[in-house]
This record gives sequence, C-alpha cells and structure tokens, in this order.
Amino acid sequence: MAEGAGSTRPALQRRDGPADADRMRKPTARTAALCALVSVGFLTAATPHAPRPTPPPPPLGTSAPLPGTSCPVFPADSIWHANVSALPVHPRSAQWLSHMQASTRSLHPDFGPSGGVPYGIPFTVVAGSHAKVPVTFDYASESDRVPYPLGPDTLIEGGAGSGGDMHALVVDASTCRLYETWDTRQSGSAWLAGSGATWDLHSDALRTAGWTSADAAGLAILPGLLRYDEVLAGNVDHAIRFTTNVSDRSYLWPARHQAGSVSDPTYPPMGAWFRLKAGYSTVGLSAQTITVINAMKNHGLVLADNGSPWYFQGTADNRWPDQVISELKRIPASAFEAVDVSSLQVSANSGQTVGAPATPTPTPHRPR
Repeated sequence: MAEGAGSTRPALQRRDGPADADRMRKPTARTAALCALVSVGFLTAATPHAPRPTPPPPPLGTSAPLPGTSCPVFPADSIWHANVSALPVHPRSAQWLSHMQASTRSLHPDFGPSGGVPYGIPFTVVAGSHAKVPVTFDYASESDRVPYPLGPDTLIEGGAGSGGDMHALVVDASTCRLYETWDTRQSGSAWLAGSGATWDLHSDALRTAGWTSADAAGLAILPGLLRYDEVLAGNVDHAIRFTTNVSDRSYLWPARHQAGSVSDPTYPPMGAWFRLKAGYSTVGLSAQTITVINAMKNHGLVLADNGSPWYFQGTADNRWPDQVISELKRIPASAFEAVDVSSLQVSANSGQTVGAPATPTPTPHRPR
C-alpha cells in the first residue's frame, strides 16, 4: 500500500513593522525570567510538533538488457528489480524460517560447472524468423496455448529426456517475448509440456490470478535466475528464485499460483520474499561472491517452487567459478529474514512497484 503524502502546517507569517522587530530584539522582563527558569531546569520549553516527513518511496531498480538482445528482463519498475533492503520484516518471518529448516541449513546454489551439460537452467535466444510449433500441455487450462519457438536448438534443463524439471526458456529477440515451458519433451515431431506461459518483457502484467506457469508460483523463471554475465559485470539487479520443500496452500503478490501441501499459514506461501540481513559479513570473500550477496541484501530471494529447502537457481554455465559456488554454500539460511513487499504494490494484477524516478546507475565494480 503506497504511503500518503504527509500533512504540513501553513508557514508562519512574518511581521515587518518596526515595533514588532523591536519586540523581537528586546525581550520583556517576564520573558527573560521564564527563560532563566528554563535554563536551570524548572520549566521545560514547549516545542511545537513538526510534521512527520513522509519517507521517500524506494528508488526504482535497473533492468540491463538480456545478453544477445536489446530486451529488458521486465521493466525497471518491476518487483523483480525492487530494492527491498528497507522494507519491514514480515510478521510471520520467524514461523516461516522455522518450517524451512533455517537453523540447520545453508544456501545451495542449484547451478555450477559439472562438465558436459552444465548444471542449472539454460535459456535460448532466437530471432523472430524462428519457426514456432504447437505444444500439447498436461495443464492446458492454465497454459498459454500459442505456438512456441521450440526446435532442435532449444536448450532444455538437464538435457532432453533427462527426467528432471526439463524447463525450456526461450526469448524472441525481435519481439522481446519470453516463452517458458515445464517438463518439455518431444514425441516424434510433436512437442509436449506440463505447462507453458509467455510474457512481454516490456510489460509488468502478471498472469491470470490462480494460473500456474512453468513455475509453481505462476511467475516467470528467467528474471529470477542468477546469470554469470551479470555477476562478472559486478551488478545483479534483481531478486533470485529459490525453493523449499513444504509450502502453504496460498500465494502472495506477485505470485499467482500455489502448490502447497499444507493449509497452515506458519508455512511459507508461494511468493514469500526473503532478504539477507544487512549485517552479514563479506570479509574475505571473492568480489563475485560479494556481488551475489549484495543482490540478496538489496533484492532478496523469492519463493517460486517446491523443491529442496534453500536451493536457489542460476543459469547453466560452465564458467561459474568453483570458489564462488563454494563460498555461496557457506551462507547460513538463518542469516535471512522474510520481508513484507505489499507496500510496493500498485495493482494486484501488475508487477509494477511504487518508486521514485530511477537514479543514474553507478559504474559497476569489475573484479580484476
């Protein structure tokens, strides 16, 4: 909920007459006596209550183009890019953390070098001329039933036929439209998937309330992936997608869908937002790890799917340094807290956030 403008009192009118000016320069004997009493502590000077200033809205984030395209990964005012570092702690933070094994778990990067097919979620960039094919969905009623630009060049999580989540994320660079499918597979020449969704990367529009996507939370996957190119550049400008094993049968904005196994609000719902506490130390860590930690402090983690607790997702890229992966694995889950992002909401059906005009982005630190 956006904060309203604070009230102000009318300015005091100045008197310019010589008699009034003389009174200001020469206090009366009574006034002098009262001042003396105040100075020795017998009276307390009354100070008028100044109007409480309205805190400024958080600044908008940035949205650097996706490599290989001129497309933003959603607008700069999207919740994905919001700075949540100053938002209030969610009232259920401690309860949610207790049901996510936060006291005994550490973060787990769900990506990294593995030789052969890299570990993580890949994405494919295609031209507008790429052929589009019909897809048959298991959950057709909540999928976008349009042709998808899938083909032999499409990168699939884990590889085709791997039996995992087999997400396929494809960006049409000419239209800046994102296509995502889950459980993506082929049967002969036909394409099949569990579910599918598309987004205009220039738009803040959310999916229909109650609809899934290629993710349990009904959100896009691509904007929540940690990418090596942005870590290398020293600036991760968005929240990061992560999972937990047991969630409530509910969802919070900006999520649109739930896939919970319990009806208990002390368990986290889809769309729950978490941030790394500001005091978490970065002493002795690599510059690239610090870049990721800063993103977790400023933009946070968003609960987007069910899976192993505190697994967070990144792109499939063999360039991920072992040192960064190792350092990220040492961050304790107990160093996080849930935050309430509801004050950023402009509309229940939009990912747009309340914010001030974007300020110039400083030149990112590029580690040597």
